[in-house]
Amino acid sequence: MTCDRKVILEDGSEYYGWGYGSRSDAVCEIVFNTSMAGYQEILSDPSYTDQAVVMSYPLIGNYGINNEDFESKLVSPSAFIVRDLDENPSNFRATETVSELLSDNGVPGICGVDTRRLIKSIRDLGSRRVLVTDASLPVSEGIRRIQGTPVPHDAVKRCSCKKKWYSRTSNPRFSVVAVDCGMKSNIVRLLNRHGCNVTIVPFNTPGEEILSLSPDGVFISNGPGDPTDVPEVISALKQLRGKLPIFGICLGHQLIALSCGAKTFKLKFGHRGGNHPVRDERTGRIEITSQNHSYAVNEESLAGTGLLVTHRNVLDQTVEGLWNEEEKLFSVQYHPESAPGPQDSTYLFQSFVDWMEEWRAEHAKTNRY
Repeated sequence: MTCDRKVILEDGSEYYGWGYGSRSDAVCEIVFNTSMAGYQEILSDPSYTDQAVVMSYPLIGNYGINNEDFESKLVSPSAFIVRDLDENPSNFRATETVSELLSDNGVPGICGVDTRRLIKSIRDLGSRRVLVTDASLPVSEGIRRIQGTPVPHDAVKRCSCKKKWYSRTSNPRFSVVAVDCGMKSNIVRLLNRHGCNVTIVPFNTPGEEILSLSPDGVFISNGPGDPTDVPEVISALKQLRGKLPIFGICLGHQLIALSCGAKTFKLKFGHRGGNHPVRDERTGRIEITSQNHSYAVNEESLAGTGLLVTHRNVLDQTVEGLWNEEEKLFSVQYHPESAPGPQDSTYLFQSFVDWMEEWRAEHAKTNRY
Protein backbone atom coordinates (compact mmCIF):
# COMPACT_ATOMS: atom_id res chain seq x y z
CA MET A 1 0.00 0.00 0.00
CA THR A 2 1.51 3.32 -1.12
CA CYS A 3 1.93 6.01 1.52
CA ASP A 4 -0.58 8.82 1.02
CA ARG A 5 0.57 11.46 3.56
CA LYS A 6 3.86 12.92 4.70
CA VAL A 7 5.58 15.39 6.98
CA ILE A 8 7.87 17.97 5.37
CA LEU A 9 10.32 19.65 7.73
CA GLU A 10 11.59 23.15 7.06
CA ASP A 11 15.05 21.75 6.33
CA GLY A 12 13.59 19.75 3.41
CA SER A 13 13.55 16.30 5.03
CA GLU A 14 10.43 14.17 4.48
CA TYR A 15 8.73 11.39 6.47
CA TYR A 16 6.03 9.30 4.82
CA GLY A 17 3.05 7.45 6.25
CA TRP A 18 -0.69 6.89 5.97
CA GLY A 19 -3.29 9.45 6.87
CA TYR A 20 -6.01 9.11 9.50
CA GLY A 21 -8.25 11.60 11.20
CA SER A 22 -8.72 14.78 9.15
CA ARG A 23 -7.27 15.06 5.65
CA SER A 24 -6.47 18.73 6.17
CA ASP A 25 -2.97 20.22 5.91
CA ALA A 26 -1.24 21.84 8.88
CA VAL A 27 1.83 24.05 9.37
CA CYS A 28 3.09 23.82 12.94
CA GLU A 29 6.08 23.12 15.21
CA ILE A 30 7.08 19.46 15.57
CA VAL A 31 7.78 18.06 19.07
CA PHE A 32 7.95 14.60 20.63
CA ASN A 33 6.48 13.00 23.75
CA THR A 34 8.05 10.02 25.55
CA SER A 35 4.97 8.92 27.53
CA MET A 36 3.95 5.25 27.34
CA ALA A 37 0.31 6.04 28.14
CA GLY A 38 -2.01 9.02 28.31
CA TYR A 39 -2.43 9.88 24.63
CA GLN A 40 -5.99 11.10 25.28
CA GLU A 41 -4.73 13.55 27.89
CA ILE A 42 -2.01 14.69 25.48
CA LEU A 43 -4.52 15.28 22.71
CA SER A 44 -6.70 17.38 25.03
CA ASP A 45 -3.86 19.34 26.73
CA PRO A 46 -4.02 22.99 25.54
CA SER A 47 -0.24 23.29 25.97
CA TYR A 48 0.15 21.42 22.66
CA THR A 49 -1.61 24.14 20.67
CA ASP A 50 0.06 24.77 17.27
CA GLN A 51 2.28 21.68 17.60
CA ALA A 52 2.59 18.38 15.73
CA VAL A 53 3.12 15.74 18.43
CA VAL A 54 5.21 12.66 17.66
CA MET A 55 4.72 9.79 20.11
CA SER A 56 7.86 7.77 20.90
CA TYR A 57 5.84 4.82 22.22
CA PRO A 58 5.08 2.75 19.10
CA LEU A 59 1.49 1.58 19.72
CA ILE A 60 -1.17 4.26 20.10
CA GLY A 61 -4.96 3.87 20.27
CA ASN A 62 -5.22 0.42 21.84
CA TYR A 63 -7.48 1.59 24.69
CA GLY A 64 -9.43 4.08 22.59
CA ILE A 65 -10.94 7.38 23.71
CA ASN A 66 -13.45 7.71 26.57
CA ASN A 67 -15.64 10.49 27.90
CA GLU A 68 -13.98 10.86 31.31
CA ASP A 69 -10.27 11.44 30.69
CA PHE A 70 -10.22 14.66 28.67
CA GLU A 71 -8.05 17.46 30.10
CA SER A 72 -10.03 20.16 28.29
CA LYS A 73 -12.85 20.55 25.79
CA LEU A 74 -10.27 21.13 23.04
CA VAL A 75 -8.27 18.79 20.86
CA SER A 76 -5.20 20.98 20.87
CA PRO A 77 -2.38 19.59 18.70
CA SER A 78 -2.27 20.64 15.07
CA ALA A 79 -1.24 17.09 14.06
CA PHE A 80 -0.64 13.70 15.69
CA ILE A 81 2.12 11.40 14.39
CA VAL A 82 2.48 7.76 15.47
CA ARG A 83 4.15 4.53 14.43
CA ASP A 84 1.31 1.99 14.83
CA LEU A 85 -2.31 3.06 15.17
CA ASP A 86 -4.84 0.65 16.71
CA GLU A 87 -8.30 1.27 15.24
CA ASN A 88 -9.90 -1.58 17.26
CA PRO A 89 -9.49 -0.56 20.91
CA SER A 90 -10.04 -3.09 23.68
CA ASN A 91 -11.43 -1.17 26.64
CA PHE A 92 -14.91 -1.22 28.16
CA ARG A 93 -14.72 2.57 28.68
CA ALA A 94 -13.93 3.39 25.04
CA THR A 95 -16.54 5.42 23.15
CA GLU A 96 -14.53 6.21 19.98
CA THR A 97 -11.15 5.74 18.34
CA VAL A 98 -8.25 8.18 18.08
CA SER A 99 -8.94 8.52 14.36
CA GLU A 100 -12.60 9.39 14.99
CA LEU A 101 -11.64 12.00 17.61
CA LEU A 102 -9.16 13.67 15.26
CA SER A 103 -11.58 13.56 12.33
CA ASP A 104 -14.36 15.17 14.40
CA ASN A 105 -12.00 18.01 15.40
CA GLY A 106 -10.28 18.66 12.08
CA VAL A 107 -6.85 17.43 13.21
CA PRO A 108 -4.71 15.46 10.72
CA GLY A 109 -2.90 12.33 11.82
CA ILE A 110 -0.21 10.20 10.19
CA CYS A 111 0.62 6.61 11.13
CA GLY A 112 3.28 4.25 9.82
CA VAL A 113 5.96 6.93 10.18
CA ASP A 114 9.46 5.93 11.21
CA THR A 115 9.02 7.77 14.51
CA ARG A 116 12.36 6.59 15.88
CA ARG A 117 14.24 8.28 13.05
CA LEU A 118 12.03 11.37 13.23
CA ILE A 119 12.50 11.76 16.99
CA LYS A 120 16.26 11.35 16.66
CA SER A 121 16.18 14.19 14.14
CA ILE A 122 14.25 16.41 16.55
CA ARG A 123 16.63 15.48 19.37
CA ASP A 124 19.76 16.19 17.32
CA LEU A 125 18.63 19.20 15.27
CA GLY A 126 15.93 20.67 17.50
CA SER A 127 12.24 21.40 17.06
CA ARG A 128 11.38 22.85 13.67
CA ARG A 129 8.37 23.96 11.72
CA VAL A 130 6.73 21.35 9.52
CA LEU A 131 3.94 20.84 7.02
CA VAL A 132 1.62 17.83 7.28
CA THR A 133 0.27 17.24 3.77
CA ASP A 134 -0.39 14.82 0.90
CA ALA A 135 2.46 12.57 -0.18
CA SER A 136 2.32 13.97 -3.72
CA LEU A 137 3.16 17.57 -2.77
CA PRO A 138 6.62 18.63 -4.00
CA VAL A 139 9.03 19.35 -1.18
CA SER A 140 9.82 22.78 -2.65
CA GLU A 141 6.15 23.75 -2.41
CA GLY A 142 5.99 22.44 1.14
CA ILE A 143 8.94 24.59 2.20
CA ARG A 144 7.36 27.60 0.51
CA ARG A 145 4.14 27.07 2.52
CA ILE A 146 6.07 26.73 5.77
CA GLN A 147 8.05 29.91 5.12
CA GLY A 148 4.91 31.77 4.08
CA THR A 149 2.94 30.89 7.23
CA PRO A 150 3.43 33.38 10.10
CA VAL A 151 4.41 32.02 13.52
CA PRO A 152 1.34 32.51 15.78
CA HIS A 153 1.66 34.46 19.02
CA ASP A 154 -1.93 34.24 20.32
CA ALA A 155 -2.06 30.63 21.49
CA VAL A 156 -3.00 31.47 25.08
CA LYS A 157 -5.79 33.78 23.91
CA ARG A 158 -7.25 30.96 21.83
CA CYS A 159 -6.98 28.42 24.69
CA SER A 160 -8.16 30.48 27.63
CA CYS A 161 -11.77 30.54 28.80
CA LYS A 162 -13.78 33.49 27.50
CA LYS A 163 -15.60 34.24 30.73
CA LYS A 164 -15.37 33.52 34.45
CA TRP A 165 -16.67 30.16 35.69
CA TYR A 166 -16.72 28.23 38.97
CA SER A 167 -15.88 24.80 40.34
CA ARG A 168 -17.25 24.16 43.82
CA THR A 169 -16.43 21.48 46.36
CA SER A 170 -18.18 20.22 49.47
CA ASN A 171 -17.08 21.75 52.80
CA PRO A 172 -14.68 24.27 51.22
CA ARG A 173 -11.89 25.74 53.34
CA PHE A 174 -10.37 28.15 50.84
CA SER A 175 -11.23 30.22 47.79
CA VAL A 176 -8.76 30.18 44.89
CA VAL A 177 -8.74 32.24 41.69
CA ALA A 178 -7.16 30.26 38.83
CA VAL A 179 -5.90 32.25 35.84
CA ASP A 180 -6.60 30.11 32.78
CA CYS A 181 -3.74 30.22 30.27
CA GLY A 182 -4.74 26.84 28.84
CA MET A 183 -5.46 24.99 32.06
CA LYS A 184 -5.82 21.23 32.41
CA SER A 185 -8.96 19.92 34.11
CA ASN A 186 -7.08 17.82 36.64
CA ILE A 187 -5.66 20.98 38.20
CA VAL A 188 -9.17 22.12 39.10
CA ARG A 189 -10.07 18.65 40.35
CA LEU A 190 -7.03 18.55 42.66
CA LEU A 191 -7.70 22.05 44.02
CA ASN A 192 -11.28 20.97 44.75
CA ARG A 193 -9.99 17.78 46.38
CA HIS A 194 -7.82 19.90 48.68
CA GLY A 195 -10.82 21.85 49.92
CA CYS A 196 -10.72 24.82 47.53
CA ASN A 197 -13.60 26.46 45.73
CA VAL A 198 -12.10 27.60 42.43
CA THR A 199 -13.02 30.62 40.32
CA ILE A 200 -11.48 30.27 36.87
CA VAL A 201 -10.88 33.56 35.05
CA PRO A 202 -9.60 34.43 31.54
CA PHE A 203 -5.86 35.02 31.07
CA ASN A 204 -6.30 38.79 30.60
CA THR A 205 -8.11 39.40 33.89
CA PRO A 206 -6.47 42.42 35.63
CA GLY A 207 -4.92 42.04 39.07
CA GLU A 208 -7.43 44.44 40.65
CA GLU A 209 -10.34 42.31 39.42
CA ILE A 210 -8.74 39.17 40.83
CA LEU A 211 -8.27 40.86 44.22
CA SER A 212 -11.90 42.04 44.16
CA LEU A 213 -12.95 38.36 44.30
CA SER A 214 -11.30 38.14 47.77
CA PRO A 215 -9.42 34.88 47.18
CA ASP A 216 -7.18 33.14 49.69
CA GLY A 217 -4.71 32.38 46.90
CA VAL A 218 -4.08 32.67 43.17
CA PHE A 219 -3.11 29.89 40.80
CA ILE A 220 -1.42 30.54 37.41
CA SER A 221 -1.97 27.66 35.00
CA ASN A 222 -0.03 25.85 32.33
CA GLY A 223 -0.49 26.84 28.70
CA PRO A 224 1.12 26.96 25.26
CA GLY A 225 3.73 29.09 23.57
CA ASP A 226 6.30 31.70 24.49
CA PRO A 227 5.65 33.23 27.95
CA THR A 228 6.67 36.68 26.67
CA ASP A 229 3.57 36.56 24.44
CA VAL A 230 1.36 36.93 27.54
CA PRO A 231 2.14 40.38 29.02
CA GLU A 232 -1.37 40.55 30.51
CA VAL A 233 -0.57 37.83 33.04
CA ILE A 234 2.85 39.27 33.82
CA SER A 235 1.23 42.64 34.55
CA ALA A 236 -1.41 41.05 36.80
CA LEU A 237 1.26 39.13 38.71
CA LYS A 238 3.17 42.33 39.42
CA GLN A 239 -0.01 43.66 41.06
CA LEU A 240 -0.66 40.45 43.01
CA ARG A 241 2.77 39.47 44.31
CA GLY A 242 3.15 39.87 48.06
CA LYS A 243 -0.59 40.38 48.59
CA LEU A 244 -1.59 36.71 48.83
CA PRO A 245 -0.11 33.24 48.12
CA ILE A 246 0.56 32.42 44.46
CA PHE A 247 1.23 29.01 42.90
CA GLY A 248 2.20 28.51 39.24
CA ILE A 249 2.66 25.44 37.04
CA CYS A 250 4.56 25.19 33.73
CA LEU A 251 3.74 28.37 31.76
CA GLY A 252 2.62 29.82 35.10
CA HIS A 253 6.11 29.10 36.46
CA GLN A 254 7.71 31.00 33.59
CA LEU A 255 5.28 33.93 33.93
CA ILE A 256 6.00 34.23 37.65
CA ALA A 257 9.74 34.38 36.89
CA LEU A 258 9.20 37.07 34.23
CA SER A 259 7.05 39.13 36.62
CA CYS A 260 9.96 39.14 39.10
CA GLY A 261 12.43 40.38 36.49
CA ALA A 262 13.97 37.07 35.35
CA LYS A 263 14.25 35.92 31.72
CA THR A 264 13.26 32.80 29.80
CA PHE A 265 14.76 31.00 26.80
CA LYS A 266 13.64 28.37 24.31
CA LEU A 267 14.98 24.84 24.74
CA LYS A 268 16.40 22.91 21.79
CA PHE A 269 13.55 20.38 21.75
CA GLY A 270 11.74 20.88 25.04
CA HIS A 271 10.67 18.40 27.71
CA ARG A 272 7.60 16.27 27.06
CA GLY A 273 6.67 13.01 28.73
CA GLY A 274 5.90 11.32 32.03
CA ASN A 275 9.39 10.16 32.95
CA HIS A 276 11.57 13.22 33.69
CA PRO A 277 13.62 13.08 36.93
CA VAL A 278 13.65 16.28 38.99
CA ARG A 279 15.69 16.83 42.17
CA ASP A 280 14.31 18.80 45.12
CA GLU A 281 17.36 20.90 46.03
CA ARG A 282 16.15 21.27 49.63
CA THR A 283 15.93 17.54 50.39
CA GLY A 284 17.84 15.77 47.62
CA ARG A 285 14.73 13.74 46.85
CA ILE A 286 14.23 12.74 43.20
CA GLU A 287 10.71 13.05 41.77
CA ILE A 288 9.67 11.39 38.52
CA THR A 289 7.62 14.04 36.76
CA SER A 290 5.41 14.70 33.77
CA GLN A 291 6.51 17.63 31.61
CA ASN A 292 5.35 19.57 28.57
CA HIS A 293 7.18 22.78 27.71
CA SER A 294 9.46 24.42 25.15
CA TYR A 295 10.76 27.27 27.34
CA ALA A 296 12.72 27.43 30.60
CA VAL A 297 13.80 30.04 33.12
CA ASN A 298 17.31 31.44 32.67
CA GLU A 299 19.01 30.75 36.00
CA GLU A 300 21.59 33.52 35.65
CA SER A 301 18.77 36.06 35.35
CA LEU A 302 17.37 35.11 38.78
CA ALA A 303 19.96 37.23 40.60
CA GLY A 304 18.22 40.04 42.47
CA THR A 305 14.70 38.71 41.87
CA GLY A 306 14.21 37.22 45.34
CA LEU A 307 13.48 33.82 43.79
CA LEU A 308 15.31 30.71 45.03
CA VAL A 309 15.74 27.57 42.93
CA THR A 310 14.01 24.67 44.70
CA HIS A 311 13.93 22.05 41.94
CA ARG A 312 16.31 21.14 39.13
CA ASN A 313 16.05 18.83 36.11
CA VAL A 314 18.48 15.95 36.60
CA LEU A 315 18.99 15.47 32.86
CA ASP A 316 19.95 18.99 31.76
CA GLN A 317 20.13 20.95 35.06
CA THR A 318 17.45 23.47 34.00
CA VAL A 319 15.39 25.26 36.65
CA GLU A 320 12.27 23.29 37.60
CA GLY A 321 11.07 25.09 40.73
CA LEU A 322 11.15 28.59 42.26
CA TRP A 323 10.30 29.90 45.73
CA ASN A 324 9.95 33.22 47.54
CA GLU A 325 9.12 32.70 51.21
CA GLU A 326 8.47 36.37 51.98
CA GLU A 327 5.93 36.81 49.17
CA LYS A 328 4.41 33.31 49.62
CA LEU A 329 5.18 32.65 45.99
CA PHE A 330 6.23 29.36 44.42
CA SER A 331 6.13 27.55 41.09
CA VAL A 332 7.22 24.41 39.28
CA GLN A 333 8.02 23.81 35.62
CA TYR A 334 6.59 20.28 35.62
CA HIS A 335 3.03 18.97 36.14
CA PRO A 336 2.24 17.76 39.69
CA GLU A 337 -1.38 17.20 38.58
CA SER A 338 -0.31 14.82 35.78
CA ALA A 339 -2.89 12.27 34.73
CA PRO A 340 -2.48 9.34 34.31
CA GLY A 341 0.76 9.95 36.22
CA PRO A 342 3.29 9.93 37.79
CA GLN A 343 1.99 11.08 41.16
CA ASP A 344 5.26 11.94 42.94
CA SER A 345 4.56 15.69 43.11
CA THR A 346 0.92 16.03 44.18
CA TYR A 347 2.16 17.19 47.61
CA LEU A 348 2.65 20.63 46.06
CA PHE A 349 -1.09 21.25 46.17
CA GLN A 350 -0.98 20.65 49.92
CA SER A 351 1.94 23.09 50.13
CA PHE A 352 -0.26 25.70 48.46
CA VAL A 353 -3.06 25.00 50.93
CA ASP A 354 -0.64 25.24 53.86
CA TRP A 355 0.55 28.66 52.69
CA MET A 356 -3.03 29.89 52.29
CA GLU A 357 -3.81 28.72 55.81
CA GLU A 358 -0.71 30.45 57.18
CA TRP A 359 -1.46 33.62 55.22
CA ARG A 360 -5.06 33.69 56.44
CA ALA A 361 -3.92 33.34 60.06
CA GLU A 362 -1.36 36.15 59.66
CA HIS A 363 -3.92 38.53 58.16
CA ALA A 364 -7.08 37.49 59.98
CA LYS A 365 -7.30 40.81 61.82
CA THR A 366 -6.17 43.06 59.02
CA ASN A 367 -7.29 44.02 55.53
CA ARG A 368 -5.48 41.44 53.41
CA TYR A 369 -5.43 43.56 50.26
